[in-house]
Amino acid sequence: MDQRAPIGRIVVISLCCVSFACLPKVMGQQLPTAERDLLRNSQPNTGQPRPAFQPLLPSVLMDRDGQPLDIPAVCTSDLPGYLYEAPAPTSEPRQVSEDQASQDQKWRDALYALVQSDGRLDYSVQPAAYLGDGLEAMRERQKSQAAAYQAIAVGYTSNGLGTPRLSGTKQGEVTPAPSPTSAADQELIRQLYNPHAQASADRAAMQRAPGHIRRDRGTDWQECDDIDPHGELFAKTLFPSATECAVCHQQIFDEWASSSHAYAAISPMFHRFEDTINKLANGTIGYFCMRCHAPVATTVGHRRDQPIWDGPRVFREGVTCVACHHIEEITVKTNGERRIEPGTIVDPVTGAGSGEGVTAVHKYADHFKVKSDPADPRNGQLMHRRAFKFKEISESTFCVACHQVAVQPGIKLEVVWDQYRGSPAHREGTTCQDCHMGIVPGVNEGYSLGPAAVVEGRVVDPLRKHSNHMFYGPGYSIAHPGIFPHDVAQDRWTVNQWLEFDWRAGWGTEEFERNLEAQGLTYYFPPTWANADDRYDAREIVDRNLKKLEYKREVRRQVLENGSRVDGPYFEGTVATCEDLNFHYCIQNISKGHNMPSGSLGAQPQLWFNVVLIGPDGQRLWESGYLDTQGDLADMHSADVLNRRVPADLQLFNLQTKFLTTNVKGTDREMYLPINVDIDQLPYLRPGTQPVSVINHPPFIRMEAHSIPALGKRNAKYRVPGHLLQQPGTYRLSARLRSRAEPIYFMKFVQATPEMIRSMNEWIVDAHPSTVVFEVR
Repeated sequence: MDQRAPIGRIVVISLCCVSFACLPKVMGQQLPTAERDLLRNSQPNTGQPRPAFQPLLPSVLMDRDGQPLDIPAVCTSDLPGYLYEAPAPTSEPRQVSEDQASQDQKWRDALYALVQSDGRLDYSVQPAAYLGDGLEAMRERQKSQAAAYQAIAVGYTSNGLGTPRLSGTKQGEVTPAPSPTSAADQELIRQLYNPHAQASADRAAMQRAPGHIRRDRGTDWQECDDIDPHGELFAKTLFPSATECAVCHQQIFDEWASSSHAYAAISPMFHRFEDTINKLANGTIGYFCMRCHAPVATTVGHRRDQPIWDGPRVFREGVTCVACHHIEEITVKTNGERRIEPGTIVDPVTGAGSGEGVTAVHKYADHFKVKSDPADPRNGQLMHRRAFKFKEISESTFCVACHQVAVQPGIKLEVVWDQYRGSPAHREGTTCQDCHMGIVPGVNEGYSLGPAAVVEGRVVDPLRKHSNHMFYGPGYSIAHPGIFPHDVAQDRWTVNQWLEFDWRAGWGTEEFERNLEAQGLTYYFPPTWANADDRYDAREIVDRNLKKLEYKREVRRQVLENGSRVDGPYFEGTVATCEDLNFHYCIQNISKGHNMPSGSLGAQPQLWFNVVLIGPDGQRLWESGYLDTQGDLADMHSADVLNRRVPADLQLFNLQTKFLTTNVKGTDREMYLPINVDIDQLPYLRPGTQPVSVINHPPFIRMEAHSIPALGKRNAKYRVPGHLLQQPGTYRLSARLRSRAEPIYFMKFVQATPEMIRSMNEWIVDAHPSTVVFEVR
């Protein structure tokens, strides 16, 4: 056999282990340019050329029972009622008068003009089309037309990754995506992606439900004696919670609610690390970490030694709405040094758009039932007076403040900006937002379409470019699922009360409660959870949040697979019994934006390759990338390896970057933190005496980089000893790329709880799993 022959020459069976039943992968596939152009310039189901400005609609739309609906290639009001908050149309044939047909044509012309004019209309000429209520002569039932079109444009019946896409910067180049085929898929997607109309109905139903306790936002502080009520009032008044924005921006809220931005201030791992490093440095760090993770709490002056939930809700929302949309100053400062402008819910906001939607809504305030003056006696939803275009919010420099961080010894902890600045993506003009807020996770494939807002059930600007506020990335939550993701209903209980709810024991499930009642057992519940109805209600919130986290796991997998490639295995030499088996995989970073992995260095994240050889009898003969009993990789940081309970993995392929520090105990060694704690009797973070610019790193500290640069590749080389291949026959070689937010040894260093460690291991994501089968003779 030829040397370095690819395994494809001797492969017998190739198996792929990727499976996700409910959320089909639609947009991650790449078509040849010619085929993409054909799709963009053809009518659905016909293949005939179409006007460039006419949006494509999904060729198949499903009802609640998973049955296909016959939807014409233009918008129609005859859609099922669950797509909007209007009565479902009757089954009677629609009688269209000559005048009515003329009005319908005007509506379609207005929508096409909206696309053709890059989403902008002359409000004085076409106000009704923009506001989404039809022209004046339209009948009452046609008020649902805007919601019907918006349902198609946003993709209510898709999984959010297969929505119509806005290619590049050209409005209207939309590619249809197939809809999920089963009713179960439809229901799951509706729950996860929470369409505007359905979300509004759910919200109203929850508030009308018997026994629902409405709590003012951020009331947890009342249970604490040492919280300044003036600070609470200041924060609640001048830094609105994201839940207030959700009234009109529900879809954006739902995307953000499970994001790493929303998790920043509530992460138990962040708090354990922040507390540990401050103790280690004798308080010299101060608010350094809090500035990025809890910007509103830092702005208001919330003491860093107090629990984050001892303040209003906006404190524990981390990088919340106002943290980006109340920024008015262009700055390239790092380490979170950015000013958030105070302002109530009615004060102006900044964004990527020019504020036409806000202007239009105020122009027709009676129609939308809104007001911008709290003293206005009329009933109406409060909203911001104006919206200003802030150019920097759409540029990569906007992300620098928190994604380029240097710690006091003079070494960079967060280097993604440096990596991006030297990347092909930067040279091509691709921004961070293009990959992390577009339609395909981690890839610059354009944006989806969606409304600017839904005000009192009325759609504003349905064909606007939609930036996904999930901010695709590898991070994930290990917090209690009753606390995160953010859900308005969870405010019924305080954070401390949620931490007493044992969701793993099954509280609130039918099985647990039925067994408890049938067996008549005495079971201790904290006073908050003594009532079974409360446990049932809490369980609904937990289950809802767990579904969102499962969806987030799938998005994380797509981010990893869209940004990487695994080729192989490639054998070197012969494949025979009693001979060493030498082979390698080629791991590529196909992302143009930054290294793989990127983010915070030294402690996290971990990205490693796991390979297993299975013998003819099904026994595991050899493995690299395995975990010890605590979930750690079997390297020098593993307690099991150091105690000789687990053999060291000498062929481990781990892309985790670490720090090298010089200690008095010996020469350079890998450390979790860039702190040479043994160099002084009193650990203290201080600037180095020698300028960092002279030696390119601080004295006694430097980086040990293992990550793969943009568009780079690296071989994972392995050797299986010949004595393990004693028996001729069929062997299997399985491999997967694994990603985890934190190594377990670091979690134990900061005294993480067993529950935190368990959750960290449970949410590991696997990418590119595959198995090849080959013969050994």
